[in-house]
Parts: sequence; structure tokens; C-alpha cells
Amino acid sequence: MVVFNLDVRMNSNLLYQARIRRFFMLSFFRKLSLIEGFSLIVLFFIAMPAKYHFGYFDVVWVVGMTHGLLWLAYLMVSLVISHQQKWSITFWLLVLFASIIPFACFFLDRKLRNNQKLVTVNER
Repeated sequence: MVVFNLDVRMNSNLLYQARIRRFFMLSFFRKLSLIEGFSLIVLFFIAMPAKYHFGYFDVVWVVGMTHGLLWLAYLMVSLVISHQQKWSITFWLLVLFASIIPFACFFLDRKLRNNQKLVTVNER
């Protein structure tokens, strides 16, 4: 009987750790989404006009490379999060689509924040 209680306690501790991990991974993804979205806005509305209207060619390379690396990280983390949160393929495609539309990251952040609050309330 003592062994059973220990197993139950260990299982509940593992479940708690999994919930905490999911919560922090989603928080990390939300922050990455905002940073990636901001880099897209900078690329489209600052770097590209600087290149084509003012002749500053180096700005696009730096901002574009930064945005590309952030987008790859966004793609990989979104795949991990989609499996962890059990997102549908449609929702994951919408998340991916939000990464290529300027200002869509803010709507995605609001949706993920609401989901995060809902998950936290339901798990208590």
C-alpha cells in the first residue's frame, strides 16, 4: 500500500511538471511569435523602403537574415507546440499563415493567451 501511494504521488508530480512545461513552452512561443512578427514589420516597413527608396542595400540583408532565422525558429517551435497542445492541422496552418502576414502576430498572441488562460483554469 505504501508503494501504491508513492506511485500515485510520483505520477501526480510528473503530471504537474508536464503542465508547467506546456505552460512555459506556450509562453515562449507567444514571445517568439511577437518577436518574429515585429521583425517582419521592420523588414516590410523599414528595411525594404530603405533599400528601394533610399538606396541602403545593407539594411535588408541584416534584417532579412535576422527575420529568416527567427522564422525558422518559429516554424520549429510551432511544430513542437502543436504536438504538445494537440492543435489541429488547420489551426497549425493558421498559426503558420500568421507568420507571413504583417500584424497578424498580435491577433495570434491574443488567441494563444486566451487558450493559455483556458488551459490553466481547466487544469486546476
